[in-house]
Amino acid sequence: MIRVDVVLPCLDEAAALPDVLARLPEGYRAIVVDNGSSDGSAEVAAAAGATVVHEARRGYGSAVHAGLVAAEAPIVAFADADASFDLGQLPDVVGPVARGERDLMLGSRVMQGRGAWPWHARVANRYLARRISAAAHVPLSDLGPMRAANRVPLLELGVRDRRSGYPLETVLRAAVAGWRIGETPVLYRPRVGVSKVTGTVRGTATAISDMSRVLREVS
Repeated sequence: MIRVDVVLPCLDEAAALPDVLARLPEGYRAIVVDNGSSDGSAEVAAAAGATVVHEARRGYGSAVHAGLVAAEAPIVAFADADASFDLGQLPDVVGPVARGERDLMLGSRVMQGRGAWPWHARVANRYLARRISAAAHVPLSDLGPMRAANRVPLLELGVRDRRSGYPLETVLRAAVAGWRIGETPVLYRPRVGVSKVTGTVRGTATAISDMSRVLREVS
């Protein structure tokens, strides 16, 4: 059986975590990275059997990287902790990496249910996916947060962004390094609770700004 650590960056997701963690496949260990929650998320995660890491520096990239550093399994996967993803689909993303067919796999989101993916976030995602496809010479339809790669090579990429640009920089650096990058469809459902980033127009604009900066710096 393969061993996979699943990094779940978390900011006030106590309501979603029980369902999220209950869907983990056998052999997959959850690493919940608490990024300053005030709703008891860390305690809920620990009670559900997850490994909890505390990251004081706010930012999506800060939380994700802290989880990557804490991971120990050969393969590391990433997803959101808000129940928008069914972690039961992780084997579809992890499988090509585990079989040695891909070095980095991304989950391409397929919207399931009204309100799962606000229009402004979808438009921004398509725009950024086109830009990164051109810059990395890899056809991608999504820069989604569900992804998987081998842990040691991922650390060696040296991703520096600690904000919303972290996933994009990962893909860019992987492409420059000659990684085999692929994607597979994953269902994307309405999240539990209130979004902190792309659920708002302001958050989406901030994410675009972060990712555009990374594109300029890395490509």
